[in-house]
Amino acid sequence: MTTNVGVNPIVLQRADPCVLRHDGQYYFTGSHPQYDRIVLRRAERLEDLQAADEVTIWTRHADGPQSHLIWAPEIHRVNGAWYVYYAAAPNDHGTADVPGTPETFNHRIFVLENTADDPFTGDWVERGQVDTGWESFALDATSTVIDGRQYLIWAQQAFDVRGHSNLYIAPMANPWTLAGPAVELTRPEYDWETRGFWVNEGPSVLVRGGTVYLTYSGAATGIDYAMGLLTAQLGTDLLDPASWTKSTEPVFVSDPSAGQYGPGHNSFTELPDGTPVLVYHARTYTEIVGDPLWDPNRHARAQILPFDDEGHPVWGTPVPDTRPVPTSTDILSPSGDPQ
Repeated sequence: MTTNVGVNPIVLQRADPCVLRHDGQYYFTGSHPQYDRIVLRRAERLEDLQAADEVTIWTRHADGPQSHLIWAPEIHRVNGAWYVYYAAAPNDHGTADVPGTPETFNHRIFVLENTADDPFTGDWVERGQVDTGWESFALDATSTVIDGRQYLIWAQQAFDVRGHSNLYIAPMANPWTLAGPAVELTRPEYDWETRGFWVNEGPSVLVRGGTVYLTYSGAATGIDYAMGLLTAQLGTDLLDPASWTKSTEPVFVSDPSAGQYGPGHNSFTELPDGTPVLVYHARTYTEIVGDPLWDPNRHARAQILPFDDEGHPVWGTPVPDTRPVPTSTDILSPSGDPQ
């Protein structure tokens, strides 16, 4: 079975991709390589997202806690309104918040809301920072509604845990307010999660066949970056860590034969017939000149996620590119031309 959905990458130079299918349209957002804005585009087919008009729906503040390094926006639809979760920082460098802990950036999680039917119209209103219960490096929030209950899952540093970030879950009172304390689901512990950096980040949720699949990414964002997996059964208490089973090995890794390196920070969408689609970013090379943070060539990709006869996902490996990709660090316009 081929897993390609069409032309890949689906969007050039947009890392941390999030794709939401709603009313026959694919809505796309991701980290802009200048980290100064939140962008949105849509198309009827995944392969048409690259050519779709890109609209900036929000730009960073001139100063303050939302003035630098706007990372990993996600778009969600909850109770008839649109929400974008994103991370922002007051500066563009890391800090060791507590002596003896690793240097991290200063990000916190924030929320935008738009109550218009069309997210390209109406006003995007800042709902402020999500209070996760403590102040530390926090990012990569995703939202999921399961059995009528909304949850937030995100990555955050705990000062008593080695590493940069663990994954937490909490119920929500509304799309920008938690209704209960954070519960740790996973921390970096296996060899593959601790290469370069001790990281669990980039969570995403797929519910299928009575199982809740929670993917995440680990390690430094180069060739070692890979996707891990937690699973739970529908009907169990998702706020109980005992409900979750963690895979000891990554489920999606670099594939030199396909020219794809560091696949991760995924989301899930679906084809019109409901077939699950895995969306993720990856690079086509391993040698990065300068600070990897400012290398723009993590491109958004998508491929069908097949399931076997027993109902288990067949994760496979990243598909080869079928669309030309940049080989330099020039930042492209949405049309694919250098800016």
